Parts: sequence; structure tokens; C-alpha cells
Amino acid sequence: MNFLVRLLLTALALWVASLLVPGVELLGDSTLDEFFALVVAALVFTIVNTFVKPLVMVLGCALYVLTLGLFALVVNALMFWLTGWVSDGLGLGFVVDGFWAAFWGAIIVSLTMWVMDLVAPSKGRRDRAD
Repeated sequence: MNFLVRLLLTALALWVASLLVPGVELLGDSTLDEFFALVVAALVFTIVNTFVKPLVMVLGCALYVLTLGLFALVVNALMFWLTGWVSDGLGLGFVVDGFWAAFWGAIIVSLTMWVMDLVAPSKGRRDRAD
């Protein structure tokens, strides 16, 4: 159940990015098509961040140290761009047009997820607060 809620929150964050960032587009003939595209794109985003991002982080470890962590912004942008590329390839209707759209989209998604975590903390954080 927690995974489903997290997936829907990620879909909401992707939707916010599609509203605010030029070049991050949500294509669909109906609201239901757009909702489906967002949920599946959120699943793709989760898979990319779970499996690909750790590999990139390990391989780019020296760049993280050299740039004092700023390389993380580039990695997040690349993961967002990869999500858009896979989603577009699957014909989902979630498109990221270029690196800079991915860069700003990743920042918007990160900020949106952070705000949602503040508003509705995960179960693990609530248990520790008690």
C-alpha cells in the first residue's frame, strides 16, 4: 500500500513538473490517458532511480567529491531525461525535451517530493517521532 501511495505522489510530482517546465510535456487525448501516462512514467522513474542511479553514483564517485556534490544535480537530470526517453519510447505520452528541461524538471520533482514528505511524512518517520 505504501508503494502505491508513493507511486501516486511521484506521478503528482511529475505532473507539477510538466506544468511548470517548458520541454516537459504530458501528451494524451483525455484526462484518463494523461493519468495513465503519469502513473506509468512514475513507475519508470522509480525503476530508473532504483537500479540505474546507484550505478551512476558509484561510477561517478570522484566527480561527486570533486564538485562537492553538485554532480548530483547532473545525475538527477540524466535520470529524469532517461525516464522521459523510456516513456517516450514506450509511447506513454511523457516527454522530456533536452537536458535543460530534464535539469529543471528534476529540480521541480525533487522539491515537490520534499514538500509532500513534509506535509505527509512516511510511516517510518511518524513511528520514530512517537
